[in-house]
Amino acid sequence: MKRRKFIEKSSLAGAAALLANSTMLSAVTKPISPNDKLQIGVIGCNGMGWSNTNSMLKMDDVDLIGICDVDQNVITRRLGDYQKLRSNKPAVYSDYRELIQNPEIDAVIIGTPDHWHCMPMVEAVQAGKHVYVEKPISNTIEECRLMVEAAKKSGKVVQVGQWQRSGPHYRDAIGIVRSGKLGNIRLVKVWAYQGWMKPVNKVPDEKVPEGVDYDTWLGPAPNRPFNKNRFHFNFRWFWDYAGGLMTDWGVHEIDIALFAMQVNAPVSVMATGGKLAYPDDASETPDTLQTVFRYDKFTMLWEHATGIDQGPYGRREGIAFIGNNGTLVVNRQGYQVLLEKVSRGYSATGEAKMEKIDDYRKPKELNYLDLHTKNFSDAIKANDTSMLNTPIDSGSIAAINAQMGNIAYKTGNKLFWDAEKGNFEKNKAANKLIRAQYNNGWKLPEA
Repeated sequence: MKRRKFIEKSSLAGAAALLANSTMLSAVTKPISPNDKLQIGVIGCNGMGWSNTNSMLKMDDVDLIGICDVDQNVITRRLGDYQKLRSNKPAVYSDYRELIQNPEIDAVIIGTPDHWHCMPMVEAVQAGKHVYVEKPISNTIEECRLMVEAAKKSGKVVQVGQWQRSGPHYRDAIGIVRSGKLGNIRLVKVWAYQGWMKPVNKVPDEKVPEGVDYDTWLGPAPNRPFNKNRFHFNFRWFWDYAGGLMTDWGVHEIDIALFAMQVNAPVSVMATGGKLAYPDDASETPDTLQTVFRYDKFTMLWEHATGIDQGPYGRREGIAFIGNNGTLVVNRQGYQVLLEKVSRGYSATGEAKMEKIDDYRKPKELNYLDLHTKNFSDAIKANDTSMLNTPIDSGSIAAINAQMGNIAYKTGNKLFWDAEKGNFEKNKAANKLIRAQYNNGWKLPEA
C-alpha cells in the first residue's frame, strides 16, 4: 500500500519503471567531476544525520538540495537551521524513495534509526547515489551482508560514519599496534562508561504527535503504540530499533580494535550483564555488559556501564592493546603507551621492555568528523572507493561483531562462529537472530 501510494503521488515521470529498474536509475545520475559541486540529500535529520550534513556543508563545493524526515517538526527546525548556512531552499520529502529518485542528488546521508539504515542505503546505491550511512550500518547481521553486497554491485562510494578512522592519532596508534613494538598482544579491552546516561523513566503510550508519520517511522519494526521513550534519541535502548550501547558506542571502539588487529570474526563469543544500574527503567538493552570475544591469537573484552564514568585506565571510553612489552591506551583525547618492565620475582629492575613512546593529546580544534566527511567527498570526486577511510565492507565488521555480542547476551550461550557457513554452528536460537525480521508489509530489499 505504501509503495503504491508513493508511486501514485510521485511527480517524476516514469517513477514506477524507475523503481523496477535500478540500471535506469543509475543512468540518470549525472557524473561528478572534481570541479562540480556535490549535491547531497539527507534522510533522517534529527541527530547525527544533521551533524553529518552540517559537517559536509563546511565545504564550499557541497550543496544540500533535498531533506527528508518522517517528522515534519524536525524538517521545519532543520530548514531554519539551514537558512543560517546557505541561501538555497532544499526540496522537502516525507518519503525517502522520492528523494533518491531526484536525478540532481549525487549523494545521500542516512541518519535514520538503525532499523531504517538498510532499505534506504540499498535503494540509494541502486539508484546511482553515493551514500554516507550512520553507524552501526544496520540492526542485523543479515542486513549488514546485504548492504555490503549492494554497495559492491553498484560500485558507488559508501562511507560508514565510524569517523574515528579519519583521526590522525588513531591512525598513529594503529601504526604502533601493527609495528610489533608492544610485543605479542594477547588481550584488547574496549569500553564505554557513560555517566551522562540516566534512567529512562517510564511514561504511558500516547497519541502520535502532530506532524509525525509514525507508521513509516516504525517501518519494518513490530507494530506498537506510540511512546515517546522509543522515539528519536532513545530508540537506541530498545531492541526493535537498535542494539544499545554495544552497537552505539561499541562499534566505534570495536572498529578501531579489530581494524588495528586485522581480524574479521571471532572464534567464539559470550556475554553477561543486564539492567543492573536501573533495573526498573523503561529501556530494554543492558545498562551493564561484559562481552568476551575469542579470536585466533587474542581475546577482546567489551564492557559498558551507564551512570558512571570511571572506566579502565581512568577513561570514560577507549581501547587498550595489552602486549608483552607495553600497553597502548587510545581514546578520543589521545593515546598513551604504558611500558612493561623486566621483573625478577616480585620486584622490577626498572628496565623497560621497549623504548618510550611519547604521549599524544589531540588538539581540541581538530574535528575528526569533518575529516571523515571530507574524505567521503574526495572519494566521490575521484570516483575511487579505495580512498575511503571506512568503506562499508570494512566498516561492517564492527557492526557484525557487536551484533554477535548482543546475540550472545540474548541467548545466554557461549556461541561458536562457523566462518565458512557464516553462522553459529547448530545454535538455532542464535542463528535466528542473525536474520532480519521485517513487519508491516515491508520486505527485505534485494542486493
